Amino acid sequence: MAERTAESTAKPETGNSAAIAEAFADGPAYVPYLAVGDPSYEASLEYVRALDRGGADVIELGLPFSEPIAEGPTIQGALVRSLDGGMTPDRFFAFAEELDVDAPLVCMTYYNLIYQYGEEAGPRPFVERAAAAGIQGLVVPDLPAEEADPLREACDEFGLDLVFIVAPTTVGDRLDRIMGRVSGYVYVQARLGTTGARDDVSEQTTESLDRLAEYDVPKAVGFGISAGEHAERIVAGGADGIIVGSALVDIVAGGVEEDLPTDEVADRLEALSRELKEGAERGHAARVGAAESR
Repeated sequence: MAERTAESTAKPETGNSAAIAEAFADGPAYVPYLAVGDPSYEASLEYVRALDRGGADVIELGLPFSEPIAEGPTIQGALVRSLDGGMTPDRFFAFAEELDVDAPLVCMTYYNLIYQYGEEAGPRPFVERAAAAGIQGLVVPDLPAEEADPLREACDEFGLDLVFIVAPTTVGDRLDRIMGRVSGYVYVQARLGTTGARDDVSEQTTESLDRLAEYDVPKAVGFGISAGEHAERIVAGGADGIIVGSALVDIVAGGVEEDLPTDEVADRLEALSRELKEGAERGHAARVGAAESR
């Protein structure tokens, strides 16, 4: 875990979720993302289960918010479809409780939903309900580290990890504040801009990983990964895991556009997941081999 600055709140040095720690303990972690309820509650259950079968080590579940500032058009479309289908925080928690997957679950959402949930103002009711539903971590893209102490405290109380996103431009004191509050893993943004699948891997990734090398917390790289080759290169370059969202959401969106059966879309998600997981494992093997040959 990162060394705490004077401003940091106290938290376990190893993180709160044993399952998330285990996911990163033995080789690279594959962390896929889907928006819950896209395009329907029942189809979404099958799609998340497909990710688990495809080798997911941690699964990020998107709880839709009407103004997702960090998302590109692909994931914005998924969130709109989910909201149009009636997704709410309570349905999200019911969804998590209904899932029967091996991978630990992380909720990715925005702070307004967290803060306003329940009768008591503040993040504690949301975190308590998330823990009861089996959620083991949170990613909150719009929450500055400087304002995160109440959520950090609630996560520590109920045993959830709090994952922060680090952009290529995050440096200095701000980086220290983020890394002093993060637990579980840090979401390393591979490039500037919003989410979206790309055909290449940004050179900013290596620079970001080098900048984070001194912090003892797993580094999972996201934004733009869409193929096994990308996963291989990123893990070979030093990442502890990969986070993939838009490439998977594209498959769901394609299923909607083509009116495909749920099981066919699930098969495509599972196949891409296996490709990404295998690519990450090849990258890890290459990195280990290079280290041993020195």
